[in-house]
Amino acid sequence: MKVAQIGPLYESVPPTFYGGTERVVSYLTDELVRQGHDVTLYASADSNTLAELRPMCDKSLRLQGDQVVDSLAHHIRMLEIVAQEAKEFDLLHFHIDYLHFPLTRRLNYASLTTLHGRLDIPDIHPLFREFSEMSLVSISNAQREPMKWANWAGTVYHGLPEHLYTPNYNKGGYLAFLGRISPEKRLDRAIEIAEMIGVPIKIAAKVDAADKEYFESEIKGLLDHSLVEYVGEIGEHDKAAFIGGALALMFLIDWQEPFGMVLIEAMACGTPVIAYPMGSVPEVVDDGITGYIVDNADEAAKAASRIDVLDRRTVRDVFEKRFSARVMCKNYVDIYERVRNTEPHLTGRESRPSAA
Repeated sequence: MKVAQIGPLYESVPPTFYGGTERVVSYLTDELVRQGHDVTLYASADSNTLAELRPMCDKSLRLQGDQVVDSLAHHIRMLEIVAQEAKEFDLLHFHIDYLHFPLTRRLNYASLTTLHGRLDIPDIHPLFREFSEMSLVSISNAQREPMKWANWAGTVYHGLPEHLYTPNYNKGGYLAFLGRISPEKRLDRAIEIAEMIGVPIKIAAKVDAADKEYFESEIKGLLDHSLVEYVGEIGEHDKAAFIGGALALMFLIDWQEPFGMVLIEAMACGTPVIAYPMGSVPEVVDDGITGYIVDNADEAAKAASRIDVLDRRTVRDVFEKRFSARVMCKNYVDIYERVRNTEPHLTGRESRPSAA
């Protein structure tokens, strides 16, 4: 099948540091190529892919800093180029929220949109009702709850390449927190648990500009404890050692997380998770197998104290069966075929069975 992947331009594909959507686009794109599909990636020029790269800007927008004043302009230009070239493809797969909806409605080529963010924002609901014909993919069943009425083509969980992280089957020596420091991620809860049970906690996380005030007022003072080590933002190459060396990953969130990539990163390393049952957590974490789902601090502390009961090899096995890039790719291809063979086509490539 000849597929176009259209990613956001804020980060490279894959990103240098933090960037969940761009990582998923990268893993999916490369796995599609490995499985024999003809894939073109629309992304920033500093992206690295097995597919044909069509660069839409010289460098990922975030890394250009103050040089980029209007990021939307770059995305609108990309959409125009995609429109001009759309007839080359069997299917257009978008990862840029709803920016393309007016375009794809008028092009009338087979298209699919994966929604990577939260959907409980009332402002977006009239827009999705207007474009009710758009075929959508959710990244968890929990994510789609605020918009059950939308045109869902399926749910596809994120996946990681199986070779990306080497699992560590030895008992870890600390609790780990990985991601962003923000109110909804609740790093304060993770630190509280570490102090309750007297186990060190290592924190590898970024602070976005929007969260600097929260960091200064609510978190910075907590980092002075002798059990707490703040290592800052880490890159992809550092994650395996960081997560794999942990006793458990702490995911005590306070919002409806659409997926949570860090959950499967931990599983890929063989590291169990301790998490609150918010958003996608009950779908991703198998309670008592790949981690513990808890409701409060006392339960989290007890779970951390008995985390070594869980078999780290089993944690890794579950990752390979449920959350590998290979599995993710297969699930997307199934949806591609269904969408391509059911959506009307006014122009472009003929709808026909794919050889790959």
